[in-house]
Formats: sequence, structure tokens, C-alpha cells
Amino acid sequence: MEYIFLIIFFVFFNLLIFLNFEALQKKLVFVDKPDQKLKKHKNPVSLLGGLILLINFYLIIFILKIFNFNDLIFNTQFIYIIIFLSTLFYLVGFIDDLKNLTPNLKLLLICLSFVFVTFLFPEIKLKYIRISFLEKTYYFNNFSAIFLILSFALLSNALNMFDGINLQLICFSAFIFIIFILNNYFPIFFILILICLSFLGILNYKNKLFLGDGGCYLLSSIIGCTFIYQYKYFENFLYGDQIFIILLIPSIDMLRLFIVRTIKKKNPFKGDFDHLHHIVNNYFKNNNYTVIFTILMCIFPSMMLFFDLKTYYILIISIVVYTSSIIYLKSKT
Repeated sequence: MEYIFLIIFFVFFNLLIFLNFEALQKKLVFVDKPDQKLKKHKNPVSLLGGLILLINFYLIIFILKIFNFNDLIFNTQFIYIIIFLSTLFYLVGFIDDLKNLTPNLKLLLICLSFVFVTFLFPEIKLKYIRISFLEKTYYFNNFSAIFLILSFALLSNALNMFDGINLQLICFSAFIFIIFILNNYFPIFFILILICLSFLGILNYKNKLFLGDGGCYLLSSIIGCTFIYQYKYFENFLYGDQIFIILLIPSIDMLRLFIVRTIKKKNPFKGDFDHLHHIVNNYFKNNNYTVIFTILMCIFPSMMLFFDLKTYYILIISIVVYTSSIIYLKSKT
């Protein structure tokens, strides 16, 4: 009964925000204005998506803790880690949405945020990493912090680059949260997050709201922290290579962009119109088809995990499919 009450409460809470969104955005004037360069939407669009998600995130944690649903949430020490890190990541994105920070400064602030949280909470560090097809356990020794800083920096940038068309990042994040739910990693917590994402998705689809960089970085912190937590505290954890497979398509798209931009002597973090979704959309000329295609491409590697295929085979197959798709779609546009 408590679970049903929580679900009903958050449905009504987000429904209330949804129904009063027009009035809310007039009071909180925080918009993404088109510049006819990288931002080609016709009218200014609200950037309240990240803030609404952050409020839901805080409220979920508060309610679960106040009613002593401790088995539905991260342990006490780790909950402080995820709150601090998510807040700092959101603030970096929020400042970027307001001031349009340089790519290098954003990356520096993301790294410094993680260093600060690591200094306050050393528990976030990983002692070792396990690979599904290797029996040996690889210990980090003193390199755990460096590995995690690099991982979070890449994850936040990959998801930010993936947020170039309505619904794409929301759908991909929802897919990852469903994986957490199916693996019984705090299912109620992520069901409540999904409720929020569902309403944000409707507003995003109608082009009334963007997640903004604040929302992107917030999602990356929640996803990254959950992967760390399940690895440290759950028996049915995902191996390091399996996590990489789940995040594969946004990751290799980011890698491709970095390589191409570097070859062209451009800043690898500076935006352009060569992302996967741009290439797909140039072919379909339809945002809905584009999102369906890219999300199916993202799901494809993870689905192969269910067939107990070795991850290095999945990696090879996925790279071939991704590369072939890019080459074919570019040749047709």
C-alpha cells in the first residue's frame, strides 16, 4: 500500500506541475533562445526541465527517508554522495545554460565537482573492476579517483551530446532506469523518477521544455552513481564491460565526433551538426522517426547481453552496425 501511495502522490505532484506549467514558466523566466546556429528552434523554450527533475529527486529521497523506506534507497552515506554530486553537476549545467560557458571550463568544473565530492566522501571510490569474460579481478590501488573522474567527465559529455533532439535523452535515460528496475536496483526510486520523466517528456515533445545542460548533467550523475553503488553493494551487479555496453552508442558517437573534430582541427567539445541524431534526421526528415531509430540503436547492444554473448562480440557487432548506419545514411543525404 505504501508503494501505491508513493506512486499516486508523485503522479499527482507532476500532473500539478504539468497542468500549471504555463504559469510556472512565466514566473521562472529561464529559457533557451534560438541563435540560428546550433539552436534552431523557432521560439524560446523553457529550461525548467532540469530544475523540475532535481526537485523530484530531492522530494523522492526526502519522503523515502522520512517514512523509513531505507530498503528502497541508497544507504545513508551514499545518499549524501549522490545528493552532493547531483546538485553540483546540476549547478554546473545551470550556469552553462545561463552564461554559455566554454567547453573547457565546463569540463574543468565537472571534474572539480567530482574531486570535491571524492574529498568529502572517499567511499565513492572503487577498489577494483571486474570484467565478465575474465576471471581476474583488477584492483585500482591509488588510481580509482582518476578512473572515476574520467568516467564521469565522459558520461556527462556523452549524454549532453546526445541531447540534441526532443525526447532522445529522456528516452535513453528511461531505458537505463528500466534496466535498474529489472535488476531490482531500488525499483520504487526509479519508478518515481520515471513518472517525472514521463511528464517532462510530454512537455519536451511539445517543444515547451528542454532539460538543459543542468538536466543532462543531473541525469549523468544519477546514472553514474547508481552504476557505482550497484557494483559495490549488490550481488547481481553489472560487470564493468556490461555497463560500457549499455552506454555504448552515445559513447562511440562521442568518440567519433572527438576524432573527426580533432582531425579538422576543431575543439572536440564544441558543438556541430554531425551527431548521430543529426545524420539520422537528415535522412528521415522527421524527429519522431529519428528518435525511434537512435533509441533502438542504443537498445540493440544491451539486448544482446540477454543472450549471454561475450561483450567483445557485442562491441564488434555494435560498432559495425553503427559505422555502417552512419556511412549509409550520409551517402543518402
